[in-house]
Amino acid sequence: MASLQISGSVRFEPVVGFNRSRCFRPIGSLGLPRFRRRFCIGRPLFLRRSSFSGDKFGESENDEKGFMIDAERDGSGSVLGFQLVPPGDQEMLSTSSGGTTHQEEKKEVIDEAEMADFGVPGSRAVEEGAAEVGIPSGKAQVINNIVFVTSEAAPYSKTGGLGDVCGSLPIALAGRGHRVMVVSPRYLNGTSADANYARAKDLGVRITVQCFGGSQEVSFYHEYRDSVDWVFIDHQSYHRPGNPYGDSKGAFGDNQFRFTLLCHAACEAPLVLPLGGFTYGEKSLFLVNDWHAGLVPILLAAKYRPYGVYKDARSILIIHNLAHQGVEPAATYSNLGLPSEWYGAVGWVFPTWARTHALDTGEAVNVLKGAIVTSDRIITVSQGYAWEITTVEGGYGLQDLLSSRKSVINGITNGINVDEWDPSTDEHIPFHYSIDNLSEKVKCKMALQKELGLPIRPECPMIGFIGRLDYQKGIDLIQTAGPDLMVDDIQFVMLGSGDPKYESWMRSMEETYRDKFRGWVGFNVPISHRITAGCDILLMPSRFEPCGLNQLYAMRYGTIPVVHGTGGLRDTVENFNPYADGGAGAGTGWVFSPLSKDAMVSALRLAAATYREYKESWEGLMKRGMSQNYSWQNAAVQYEQVFQWVFMDPPYIK
Repeated sequence: MASLQISGSVRFEPVVGFNRSRCFRPIGSLGLPRFRRRFCIGRPLFLRRSSFSGDKFGESENDEKGFMIDAERDGSGSVLGFQLVPPGDQEMLSTSSGGTTHQEEKKEVIDEAEMADFGVPGSRAVEEGAAEVGIPSGKAQVINNIVFVTSEAAPYSKTGGLGDVCGSLPIALAGRGHRVMVVSPRYLNGTSADANYARAKDLGVRITVQCFGGSQEVSFYHEYRDSVDWVFIDHQSYHRPGNPYGDSKGAFGDNQFRFTLLCHAACEAPLVLPLGGFTYGEKSLFLVNDWHAGLVPILLAAKYRPYGVYKDARSILIIHNLAHQGVEPAATYSNLGLPSEWYGAVGWVFPTWARTHALDTGEAVNVLKGAIVTSDRIITVSQGYAWEITTVEGGYGLQDLLSSRKSVINGITNGINVDEWDPSTDEHIPFHYSIDNLSEKVKCKMALQKELGLPIRPECPMIGFIGRLDYQKGIDLIQTAGPDLMVDDIQFVMLGSGDPKYESWMRSMEETYRDKFRGWVGFNVPISHRITAGCDILLMPSRFEPCGLNQLYAMRYGTIPVVHGTGGLRDTVENFNPYADGGAGAGTGWVFSPLSKDAMVSALRLAAATYREYKESWEGLMKRGMSQNYSWQNAAVQYEQVFQWVFMDPPYIK
């Protein structure tokens, strides 16, 4: 295989000892300093031609097409590294003696107020560094090569909040200057959803993964969108009807195989894919999401670092839902492609009460457990959930392990797409309104009542529920409280699908209470927007909720959330206090506890009474909710702080 020739004497050579194609050794591994691509903040710049002689790089013969490589030296003249400069910025390099460069002029005009945007006011050193690399307000101080590994990413694939996070957070981070890749499977299920991958092109790169007792070949597809490299792993196991995890008959039996392939391929992607002309390289920051990507930090520690690869990389585990851990029988360990001595990282023993019979030893492999052990830091999707997973009630058997690592656990509340969810521009709702003019919201309510065939009564409190119909979401609580709630003068609308018994219950409620209850079985994006805008109250009685998004959507639309005090619901909804601030009131909704029918019904009745009798207080609740900032840009800044911390400590080594 041919190597990549830069000039007559410097090459990118194929890496020896790894089974991959189109993989080139970075210059740093040839004994030369690594490039410092200071100006490649977003899409990487492609190096075309340069000349090399000794330790001095010079201009190419065709400066209009090439890039200039400038050597950075210390006081003794030794080369510290190189920076690539596009032709248009070459005047920013050193000028004649006594002259002032364009970069130096930038340093002089930047002031202390501007540095407040970087979070380090008064620091002249950081000020000059920021000016040197040309980072404007809203850009990160430190630029990282970030690799998201996930089983789903909207709009390509989505079953819940995980898809929303991995479809939005990468774009926010790329907007702040990071180079971002998202690696997920290329699902083809024979439906219209396949069109989501229409713009992704086959990169022509094939690698062989050693797992499950044989060699598995996978390929890579790529789309560059919104400054993010969207990379899709292609294999026949991802081509079948159903969602990413199962179909109408249940979960797929080969999910361990499918997501093992994903993890192995994701580890190779930064090394073998020359996206935009450059690979992401070994100093990458892997953000692995839930158990499906949990094998990545284990592979980095077990198969790469012992051979000097990825020694500068770091991994952060993002836990969206601890209840799903990727547990399989212990006999499947050999399928994972890990060295035999690493069994302890994923080895797991079920407690006696959870075993199937007296002879069951309870031995299993737990991929998420291995990720918790080997990742360099851990993030959960809310601060409350970061604490809950260390408790017996919320730890699902991993609470002791997570407690031992609590010094590296942080909670960051998910953001929302503020462009998609904006009542002033939402294409799915019939009338638009804003925090400055709420008059059209009641028209959205009346339009929803008309659409659903309910009596058009703007004065009647309207309660909504949007979500899966399962035990976690507290549907059994709503079912039990249904007759009590229907006695009151309210209207109740539910949208969701899930457990067939709850779907049947919704249909029977609608037949019994024709003027008060409507149930929409299934999920419909436009309807979810219209319910969020049209209802006065949104109910979320979840048993546990790592973050929750519907309460954030509701507050943005001036709809008041009534939630159980758990996880992200407790973090994001402030309980209403009408006496705070000298009677002006405080809070954005109602938070009830304990999780019981009586507590939930009491909170709903209090909210309905406030809506009817205290219009001024209700408007205050609406405006306080609408003024909250849960944008992804806000979340991205908090992620960047964790990025800084993760590189302060050495990576995990057994």
